[in-house]
Amino acid sequence: MALIVQKYGGTSVANTERIMSVAERVVSTAKQGNQVVVVVSAMAGETDKLIKFAHEIMEMPDEREMDLLLSSGERVTSALMAIAVQKLGCKSMSFTGRQVGIITDSSHTKAMIEHIEAGRLRLALDEGKIPVVAGFQGIDEFSDVTTLGRGGSDTTAVAIAAALKADLCEIYTDVEGVYTTDPRIVKDARKLEKITYEEMLEMASLGAKVLHGRSVEFAKKYNVPLVVRSSFNDAPGTLVIKEDQYMEKIVVSGVAADKNQVRITIMGVPDNPGIAARIFNQIAGANIVVDMIVQNISSDTKATDMSFTVSRADSKKAFEIAKEVSDKLEAKGVNMNTDVAKVSIVGVGMVSHFGVAAKMFETLAREGINIMMISTSEIKVSCVIDAKYTELAVRVLHDVFNLANS
Repeated sequence: MALIVQKYGGTSVANTERIMSVAERVVSTAKQGNQVVVVVSAMAGETDKLIKFAHEIMEMPDEREMDLLLSSGERVTSALMAIAVQKLGCKSMSFTGRQVGIITDSSHTKAMIEHIEAGRLRLALDEGKIPVVAGFQGIDEFSDVTTLGRGGSDTTAVAIAAALKADLCEIYTDVEGVYTTDPRIVKDARKLEKITYEEMLEMASLGAKVLHGRSVEFAKKYNVPLVVRSSFNDAPGTLVIKEDQYMEKIVVSGVAADKNQVRITIMGVPDNPGIAARIFNQIAGANIVVDMIVQNISSDTKATDMSFTVSRADSKKAFEIAKEVSDKLEAKGVNMNTDVAKVSIVGVGMVSHFGVAAKMFETLAREGINIMMISTSEIKVSCVIDAKYTELAVRVLHDVFNLANS
């Protein structure tokens, strides 16, 4: 008997017909002799609808209230799924994040899981029930509802799998696995049979929307076997695992693009020790994650331009903080560029191969694509470019690294 955690995304549970189809898959897995825990997202479009309602009332709603509002979508789906499983003759019980004991910090709309008590889940499993958990949510030390950020149901599933020491965590979505790039941009994008935790983490953080980045962090930290599959067919999917020798031979595994980026520049910042700390401490204090940072020193070395990127959702708040800091530092001003995108190449093979970044830069240059910012790690190179060139950049990079045939 295996313990399997299955997570189903919004398109997989988009309506009652799809919910019944998923319930049949769940029951089939259980009847094969497995214990099953199900984690569900809100029905497709439901979260966006709730956000729209809130913004019709107030431009920037209170984040605590948004968490309580948005958590309702997953609760609806979990109850409907439990009912569907019961209809098929199996015992089932739905749970909210609070009932499962998912304890988070108090960073509303982007909370981090601190621990999972999971006692009620274990009891339900011992009683022969199929637990259905509302993903994306937990509670903080004050018993306030928190949410884990868009895509957070993936993190819920992997965290539960880690807490229960599950044998497998299956992430069901509307695609058959992880591809070398977005198949909507590159028609000959290839589905990967397997990918390392490190590569998947980079791909997720760089714009690939197949998996929530923090879910991959959990999987890597607790060595949770992870499979990305489609809920619409029985294709085998992509296995996310530890690195092996064969995977090291592949220099680049994928190309990712992210248009959810905004570049903010503080101009004429005094070039003194501690200035960067003052700027980014304030931004961090607002729970805003900064991605790329570039500092350009002027010719007289007395002032510098400081540029950084944040997600589009955090851009207004980050811009206001940047303006406040700019005024205090008597800088020359702040501007924000919303017409940017980040394009990246990822591969564990980069560690042992040289010239990969140069090849990327040369390829973009041949297409007349200017690079505004660059960020690198051992297994990735990212460039911020003009958003209008995003699809072109993805296609030429996918081609030059021969990803369709690797």
